Amino acid sequence: MQNNIFSGLFVGQNFITLKEVDSTNNFLKDLLSNSKPLMEGTVIMAENQYAGRGQQQNGWHAQPGKNLTFSMLLTPRFLAITDQFDLIRAVSLGVFDALEPLLGNKLKIKWPNDIYYAGYKLGGMLIENMVQAGQIRNSIIGIGLNVNQDSFPQGLSNAISIKQILHADYDLKALLSEICRHIEAWYLNLKAGKVSFVRDTYLSRLYWLEESKSFRTEKGIFTGTIKNVRCNGLLVIENNNGDELEFRLKEIEFVH
Repeated sequence: MQNNIFSGLFVGQNFITLKEVDSTNNFLKDLLSNSKPLMEGTVIMAENQYAGRGQQQNGWHAQPGKNLTFSMLLTPRFLAITDQFDLIRAVSLGVFDALEPLLGNKLKIKWPNDIYYAGYKLGGMLIENMVQAGQIRNSIIGIGLNVNQDSFPQGLSNAISIKQILHADYDLKALLSEICRHIEAWYLNLKAGKVSFVRDTYLSRLYWLEESKSFRTEKGIFTGTIKNVRCNGLLVIENNNGDELEFRLKEIEFVH
């Protein structure tokens, strides 16, 4: 379905809205499993996503009609499997660039791909890559962003919405259009080979970069400083002994 709210070259040019779905990522996967080819940049937006997922099967809570819950299809076949974290970087930067004019310098990207404002979680994403014959065939990017929600369950004390920050409702489709435009721009930077630019910019916007903070691993809590993110996405933290430690997702927890 063509929709003129999107100004990009291809992201959002095929736009499908749903009243309710378990997960926009699942819906997009089902579409892909059909025989008819699906246009790159297809965006699926749901008013109510009742089984949204975060990284490692974490749940995502969103009030119906108040927030952005959507998925997009990209086909980054130019990207080596060993460099798939660069897609996480590009998408995170796109969301950041759409929000930064609204929210200013308290906005950060929390490794690997959460969006934080002043220490509170504003949104996150789940990227599912479909690999065939050693190549990324399709990537489904699911994004959840707290926009007009007034309050959150007690168990989500670290959540915040744009409305809670700006004290005003924000137009969901206008924001969706901006996010898609900026994700497309960063994705095209990646496709054009500007990998160092993408990696350096992602690092510069990282939450807790070069700050002495507490982290938890299976061995306990330690104090360290985020120094880098490796090409493959491993987080590099320097401990008080000057040792550089590398961590995968779920191996490290930020202690607030």
